[in-house]
Amino acid sequence: MPSLLKKGSDSSSNSNTGKKFYYGWIALSACLILLTVSYGIRFSFGVFFQSLEEEFHWTRALTSELFSVYMIFSCLFALLGGWAVDRYGAKKLVIVMGCFAVLGLLLTSQANSPWHLFLSYSLLLGIGTGATFTITAATASRWFTERRALAFAITGSGVSLATILMAPIASYLIAGYGWRTSYVVMALIALCTMIPSALLLKRAPGETAATNPDSTGLQSNEPGGFSLSQAIKTRNFPLITLIWFFYAFCLFMVMTHTVRHAIDLGITPIPAALILTVMGGANIASRVPLGIAADRFGKKRISVICSLLAAGAMLWLIESTSLWMLYLFAIVFGIANAGLGVATVAFIGDIFGVRHIGVIFAALEIPWAAGAAVGPALAGYIFDTSGSYTFAFLLGAIATLIVVVLLPPLRIPTAKTRDKPALI
Repeated sequence: MPSLLKKGSDSSSNSNTGKKFYYGWIALSACLILLTVSYGIRFSFGVFFQSLEEEFHWTRALTSELFSVYMIFSCLFALLGGWAVDRYGAKKLVIVMGCFAVLGLLLTSQANSPWHLFLSYSLLLGIGTGATFTITAATASRWFTERRALAFAITGSGVSLATILMAPIASYLIAGYGWRTSYVVMALIALCTMIPSALLLKRAPGETAATNPDSTGLQSNEPGGFSLSQAIKTRNFPLITLIWFFYAFCLFMVMTHTVRHAIDLGITPIPAALILTVMGGANIASRVPLGIAADRFGKKRISVICSLLAAGAMLWLIESTSLWMLYLFAIVFGIANAGLGVATVAFIGDIFGVRHIGVIFAALEIPWAAGAAVGPALAGYIFDTSGSYTFAFLLGAIATLIVVVLLPPLRIPTAKTRDKPALI
């Protein structure tokens, strides 16, 4: 673990006030908790899939669309959240989001018709959790510069913890108490974690100047950053947009349908849900080492390796017919997802700076949410029409291979060239 001393712990520190402890680590801890809870709620949908499908007599495609619409609303509110976090800071925003998340989960537990679920789960929960990644990514980017990939590795462990903790908890609760009570419990978890964590999200040094048009709002040693309009005009932005779309396409297809696929193979629900737990365990175990490797050997190199690994895992999934094969898939895919996630997120601050990082991350939520919406819905449609996930998982492998092709043209500028972007 890196030193926690303020001076020298990261170049994001722009002053030496004599305090030994760098508050950035507390901010990262709050981000870790927020991502764990928010993504735990999001990823647990795959565990609730069968219960919702049977309760409302839906097709797989329609059940998948509930999640896809949730991701669309998450994207819309991530855009608003990106603007708000740049202007007002994270604390107030996360408190409001926490209230919506609790309300959405409670109302979901009482839903009696499809439109109730599309209102409570897709809309209200989208408001409550949609901007979480944008907020935590912007926070980590502002507090850390030289160790940015490591910072994302630590905060991003929340995504891994989400699959480790929430999937088996949800599966246990559903088996013992039903899906409605399970959503009530998840609402209580959100209430007890999101709002207290929000209170720890202080502004990074220099961030209070972000709303002052005469100030850069940056750390003293952080190179200038792009506005959203400037970022869009660079060669890098469309490449990153496509990378995030295809990455999310594959990832959320896996998170939504793998448990249901395992049940189709004759595996009982709790061992099937543990596939996500194994995936999360592999992810969290490899995230920090891969973050360090990305900082040391290059984010692009680690991204290419992990994309190839993910493609191979998807091909293995097609041939998997037993529990041990699915667990092996989960380990490999979890490692690949860890490296790809850490490196591709850290790209953003390196390429565009942090002056307007919140709104830039929010803009990138559009391709991310689009991929997350299209992947699960398309997989559900393919299963409904063919009775098999084979072609869907093959498309997932192709998506990660497209990422491999898109990564080499990316150009990560140095501190001296970042203010002079290469335009399209």
